[in-house]
Amino acid sequence: MSAPTDTAAARAGRPTLAVVGATGAVGTVMLDLLSTREDVWGEIRLIASPRSAGRRLRVRDEDVEVLALAPEVFDGVDVAMFDVPDEVSKEWAPVAVERGAIVVDNSGAFRMDADVPLVVPEVNAAAARRRPRGIISNPNCTTLSMIVAIGALHRAFGVRELVVASYQAASGAGQSGIDALQDQLAKVASDRNLGSRAGDVRAAVGDLGPFPAPLALNVVPWAGSLKDDGWSSEELKVRNESRKILGLPELRVTATCVRVPVITTHSLSVHAVFEQELTAASAREVLASAPGVVVSDDPAKAEFPTPADVVGTDPTWVGRIRRSLDDPHGLELFLCGDNLRKGAALNTAQIAELLAEELTA
Repeated sequence: MSAPTDTAAARAGRPTLAVVGATGAVGTVMLDLLSTREDVWGEIRLIASPRSAGRRLRVRDEDVEVLALAPEVFDGVDVAMFDVPDEVSKEWAPVAVERGAIVVDNSGAFRMDADVPLVVPEVNAAAARRRPRGIISNPNCTTLSMIVAIGALHRAFGVRELVVASYQAASGAGQSGIDALQDQLAKVASDRNLGSRAGDVRAAVGDLGPFPAPLALNVVPWAGSLKDDGWSSEELKVRNESRKILGLPELRVTATCVRVPVITTHSLSVHAVFEQELTAASAREVLASAPGVVVSDDPAKAEFPTPADVVGTDPTWVGRIRRSLDDPHGLELFLCGDNLRKGAALNTAQIAELLAEELTA
């Protein structure tokens, strides 16, 4: 899609948007999306911490000054997108609502609040209209990487169980995760013998960064923080958020989250069980026509999604589609989604666009 060409006069009657966290990793992707997607906004205000105030960032072919986060910056704002840590959202999202804005929050602060809808526009767009607290939440990037595809299959066949293994990129741990992986890769690149003895990679990389084990030349069966009975917070998010988005509070979901040496783009291997019998062909047909999904599935030609081929794109990519060998209700599939685009910025932007449509209807 070409960059918007609307003049300031044409934007005058449109809603005002605030981007909180505009200078962060997700905020940077958001500014690119706002500059390339259909322009539905009037004024766009860029907001960040006081140390970033005064910087000028480019959005919609204009240089816009970054404002320091304060209550008054939300005056006159219709929609405020928050791409900040949980604690910042907890403090400032209610402030934005008090000043008259509808908040679309990308943090985990409100996701499981019963009065805050958890929205994926391709799956449950109608939920965005019920927002008692004036806040809409964006799901976790791991959940988002699969739920667009699973939502389409659920509408067709009725999902009743998910068994998930995620393969999560370093960027899911933030900039520190990216930096740690790149530093570790640089340290191991010159020694072809590494990985042949227990502990040699750990000794070579030294600083583990935010990970509990070396990520270079390794996979780490852990993402998130420790919760009850040995589960990680990431694994519980996949379970709880899938249930809420699909409106299936009793959906059986089991997840094992694994960190892999990939910079950006999460992957998931999913075993899904449905109410109806299905075939690989019928599932492929549903997915091929689903918004936000691309099917790449021809193993004979080595066609299936991988993070290196998917990074920087918007859809959820699906391949390795097979009916389970022992269950005509079961389906196996492999999915990839850019965790910084659809997994964070794009879904937030899509929710905000729903609100812009509602506000101008």
